[in-house]
Amino acid sequence: MAKKFDYKGMSLEELQKIPNEKLFELLNARQRRSLKRGLSDNKKKLIAEIKAAKEGTNKNPIKTHQRDIIVLPYMVGVTLNVFSGKEFTPIRLSTEMIGHYIGEYVITNKRVSHGAPGVGSSRSSLYVPLK
Repeated sequence: MAKKFDYKGMSLEELQKIPNEKLFELLNARQRRSLKRGLSDNKKKLIAEIKAAKEGTNKNPIKTHQRDIIVLPYMVGVTLNVFSGKEFTPIRLSTEMIGHYIGEYVITNKRVSHGAPGVGSSRSSLYVPLK
């Protein structure tokens, strides 16, 4: 039997019903401070797109560069394409992500895989035969 997720003792349905002031008290200090300072125009536009996608009026995929949006209960279930610096990575927002930043789920760097050294990479490689 799968364990049902709850955020600090409250289910997703309860979190969606409580007012924002009560929800902010449940969040950590950094998230609480960020939300109380207000939202920029770009963040307001993204939140409007998320609400439209939840209602079903927006059929287009949501692409964003905003990595510092905090996942709130009404956003759960939406798929966002978040920019990683090179490409847009799709993320499906789930209940476990509530209270975290969207950017935490998109990795911005890749693992480095070095190839074989070429000619001129060191002093000794100048005298290595090419064939």
